[in-house]
Amino acid sequence: MMILKKEYNLVLKLSIILLLVTGCKESEPSQVGLKDAANFPIGTAVRIRTLLSDSELQVLEKANFNSITATSDMKMQQILPKEGAYHWSRIDSILNYAEKNEQRLFGHNLIWHSSTPKWVVEKAAKDSLWLAEFMKEYIHKYVGRYKGKVHGWDVVNEGLETKGGAYRETIWYKAMGKDYIAKAFTYAHEADPDAVLFYNDFNIERDTAKLNGTLRMVEELKAQGVPISGIGFQMHIRMDIPDETIANALKKAAATGLQIHLSEVDIIFNTHDDSRLGGVQLYDELTDEMKEAQAEKYKNLAKMYRTIVPEEQQYGITFWDFTDRDTWINGFFNMNDWPCVFDENLKKKPAYFGFLEGLKEKN
Repeated sequence: MMILKKEYNLVLKLSIILLLVTGCKESEPSQVGLKDAANFPIGTAVRIRTLLSDSELQVLEKANFNSITATSDMKMQQILPKEGAYHWSRIDSILNYAEKNEQRLFGHNLIWHSSTPKWVVEKAAKDSLWLAEFMKEYIHKYVGRYKGKVHGWDVVNEGLETKGGAYRETIWYKAMGKDYIAKAFTYAHEADPDAVLFYNDFNIERDTAKLNGTLRMVEELKAQGVPISGIGFQMHIRMDIPDETIANALKKAAATGLQIHLSEVDIIFNTHDDSRLGGVQLYDELTDEMKEAQAEKYKNLAKMYRTIVPEEQQYGITFWDFTDRDTWINGFFNMNDWPCVFDENLKKKPAYFGFLEGLKEKN
């Protein structure tokens, strides 16, 4: 019995020590990330299946971001691949993830020519009047289902041509004229009056004609009383785009009084012609000098957003994927680049620390 008592006392002492050690670990502060350095939301776009299947990626995402966007899972071709067959499961899964981790869910997107299902295109070709009624029904049903849960939407994505300020002649434009944009915003507002509604496009930070076309359209919409809340700058930028050009674009957009969202940020070294598989491989490897230059570019972008866009208009900065492993750039443009703040091994690059410095540095 004495031996059992001694063993019991030893086990008890070891248990107390283990509890003390465990308690100390639990009291340690959690990892501080990009979101903790900003006065506005810092977001990322993700593929929800990739995120949920990768615990390491989830750790990084939760530590650094408080806003989340689906790269493709919330687009029309995913939601309604066949007539009458709405698919909500992926949206529900990303919504569950966002709510569980107290992150803002941003909806990308409602109307975009490139995500219009083939069956819609074919039916619209036979009956353009049908398309107008379909758009109303689709937006009401979709936005209404997630009313109060999706914080904001890219209502119309890439409604202007790749270059210049002309409207893109999509099936939506051909059926309804430019008024399809005003109608889309009106329907989204009817479905959720509290949602923040954006027009979103690319190259408007560097193509002055396209920027001016966007601003003309925005002012027309405002004059008509259309409920547009903000302008989304995709910000898929190149290292050779001058900071002064980007700053000027942000100043012009902020002057509208609308919210400004840097909605799809990444920074590439190589170039392309804006078309699928249109990449031009200028650099075959990433050098230390290139890493530092990219860090400076990310720093400057964060500083420009903070200093040029008034605080009440800062909707936030969102990365379009945040790791070189998962970037869309390489596959879409058929080239190898390194546009993100984490590398292909999910390690922080100088770009991460440059962006962080841009968020924290005093004016």
